[in-house]
Amino acid sequence: MGVSGGLFNRSPDLLRGLTFGSVLILAALAPAVATAQQGPAPVTVAKPVVKDIVEQDEFVGRFSAVDEVSLRSRVGGYLEAVHFRDGVLVNKGDLLFTIDRRPYQAAYDGAKSQVDVASSLLAFSKTQLERAEQLAKSGNLSASVLDDRRREFLSAQAQEQGAQAALRTASLNLEFTEIRAPLSGRIGRRLVAAGNLVQSDSTLLTTIVAVDPIDFYFDIDERSYFAYARDARTRGGTMQEGAGGVDVSVRVADRREAAFQGKLDFAENRLDEATGTMRARARFDNKDGVLQPGMFGRINVPGSLPHPAVLLPDEAIGADQNRRIVYAVDEAGKVSMLPVRTGPRIDGYRVIREGLTGDETVVVNGLMRVRPGVTVTPELITLPPKAAGEGQPQ
Repeated sequence: MGVSGGLFNRSPDLLRGLTFGSVLILAALAPAVATAQQGPAPVTVAKPVVKDIVEQDEFVGRFSAVDEVSLRSRVGGYLEAVHFRDGVLVNKGDLLFTIDRRPYQAAYDGAKSQVDVASSLLAFSKTQLERAEQLAKSGNLSASVLDDRRREFLSAQAQEQGAQAALRTASLNLEFTEIRAPLSGRIGRRLVAAGNLVQSDSTLLTTIVAVDPIDFYFDIDERSYFAYARDARTRGGTMQEGAGGVDVSVRVADRREAAFQGKLDFAENRLDEATGTMRARARFDNKDGVLQPGMFGRINVPGSLPHPAVLLPDEAIGADQNRRIVYAVDEAGKVSMLPVRTGPRIDGYRVIREGLTGDETVVVNGLMRVRPGVTVTPELITLPPKAAGEGQPQ
């Protein structure tokens, strides 16, 4: 029977002799006395992980296609055929739509015949001019007639050039009746069915977005910009021109997907005056097409040079009002409380910026059973360099 039970089972006369405050004190001490009777509480302790790390800055951003095209026809007419299935991958130059070619074929044939007429007229006028020049040399043709022949030749030459230009225009219009993919990528759904009238440069037919590679845009604060720009300069570049090729990783909403690896490669040429941020870009390979334009993600950018750090599991860190604390255990099993300043998570552990040297033995399991000054029974374990199931900055 515990002390509290034995005490409160005593006679009513003894209880009447105690003040109300004495009863409260005895009730508060009862769990501690019971714990003391049971012996030191068992807890799990470990040495912090000490290793070189590179701290990561995390930003939220959105994926965007490297290239994107809203496809429109350059000539008007009735849509004759659609040559693709919605959502497929297309290659540059693939035939996608066909506009009724017959009016443009007729215009081409007419322009070609005008070229033939102009060419024959030019040849005739050239012959006339050469004959007139020979006659003028022998004095058998007046200068005014020679000038007329030269004017006729120049006029025929201009007409032939105009007919050639009209033929090229007709040829382009005929070519534009076949609408081909201007880039390789994934095509959207067709927005116009065959048989509908298409207005030139106006009717939207479909969209195509490039799939591989894919860009990720995010906004960084001014302090981060200076740090990244400094790192880019040490690599022989600038943030605007390649960003030094800094390696970055991005995670998407599906936690089962591993982090995607890419490189920082661009930043805008000015800060946004309203927000004080600068838009930066990273590029990622996307050969399997998992990443899609418009997706959100969290990107991790190296925010420091490699440096030694002390790491602990989050479970080993407690709170005391507005402070973060850990419980250290000495060789005698006595517990002491140490305030710490925490940092980001790396490799599944929390970075301890201040408060620990790495030589301490810290309670990592059983924080609810300890408090400063008590004696515990420690079970020492060794923390792995990376927490189980971890391996990427968070």
